[in-house]
Parts: sequence; structure tokens; C-alpha cells
Amino acid sequence: MDIDALNQVLTAPVKRSLSDEIVVRLRDAILTGAFPQGERLREENLAASLKVSRGPIREALSKLEREGLVVLNPNRGATVTLITREDLAEVYSLRLALEKLAATEAIKHPNEKCFPEMQACVSQMGETIMHGSTAGHDTAALDVRFHELLVLAANHTRLYRHWMELRPQIQWLLLARTIYPDYRDYAVSSHQGILDAIHSKDQSLAIGLLEGHMQGSYERVLRAYSK
Repeated sequence: MDIDALNQVLTAPVKRSLSDEIVVRLRDAILTGAFPQGERLREENLAASLKVSRGPIREALSKLEREGLVVLNPNRGATVTLITREDLAEVYSLRLALEKLAATEAIKHPNEKCFPEMQACVSQMGETIMHGSTAGHDTAALDVRFHELLVLAANHTRLYRHWMELRPQIQWLLLARTIYPDYRDYAVSSHQGILDAIHSKDQSLAIGLLEGHMQGSYERVLRAYSK
């Protein structure tokens, strides 16, 4: 097959599928709290609001179920997931295990292209906090992006794949944590410390800082839960 023919076959689609577009919009609504935990998501209402048929809505809800943001029940339809304290503990313990491995591998076999963007995340986080915003979607997005880049820096395909399965739940929980004023006191310094330890190839320090960072994050999210 010549290059022109190959280009025709392999050309990436310009737009996402309709169901993927709906996934993005519904995911954002869940992550920002527009659809709170436990809320029922009626296919007919979503289809009418988005001006689409129920087929793409059903497909999108199935994808969100795989991300852990939605529960599908044959009798009740779709509801936004209720995250219990047990769920929270599982997410954080698994996340800690994955990111400790990521930090270790990022020191031993780093993808150093990730480090400048990690630093940019820390700097942007500081600017956001300096301007008086310690809560909201933007702050949580910067935080979760920093940790995604940490995992990417590990050069470990399967590790990244498993972490990405948790990503929507991680960001959802980070939004609960950023409502507390003391987030301002540690957000930048904590992330900067982890990045500096990885840069200096101090594995013991990097792991210790990561464990402390995760424990603090876990405790702050727990405050938002009474289940």
C-alpha cells in the first residue's frame, strides 16, 4: 500500500463520536457537582436536554459506569455513584500503591519530558491560589494532571493504564478536598517537594513525601463524608 492510500486509511477522525461528546459533558457535570452523588439520570430527560436520541445517551452512561461515576441498575436506570468511606479507602490505597511505583520508576527510568509540565502544574496551582481560588474544577484538574504526569514519567504502560482507570474518581474526590482553607498551605509546597525529590533521584524522600501527601489528601476528603 502506498503512502497516499495509507494516509487515507489511517487518518484520525476529526471529531469525537456523539457518545464520546456526551460522555465529556456528563462527566464534567458529575465532576463539578452539577449532578450530585445519588442523583438519578433519566435517559429521556438527558436525551431531550442534549437533543439526541436515547441510544448515544445509553452508550455514554455505560462508559461512565466503567469509569465508576455512574451505577446502572436494571430496575432504576442510571444514578450518579454514591462513594462511601469504604470506596474512598479503596481508591486511595490503590492510588498510593500505583503512584509509589510510579515515583520509583520515574527516578530509575524517567521520561524527563514530563518534568517541565509537572513544574508548570505546580506554578499554575500557585497562581490560582494566589488569586484567591483554592476550590473548584480548575484547581482539582491541575492537581490530578500533576499526578497523571508523574505516572507518565514512569515509562510504564500498564501502570499508566490502571491509573487512568481511576482518574475520574481521583478528580472527583480531589474536588471535595479543595474546599478546605488549609489546602492553600500545602498544595504548592507538597507537590513541589515531590517533584524536587524525583529530580534529585532521592527515592526514599520521594516515597515519604508522596505517602504524607496522600495521607493528608485522604484525611481532608474524609471530612466531607458522613457516610
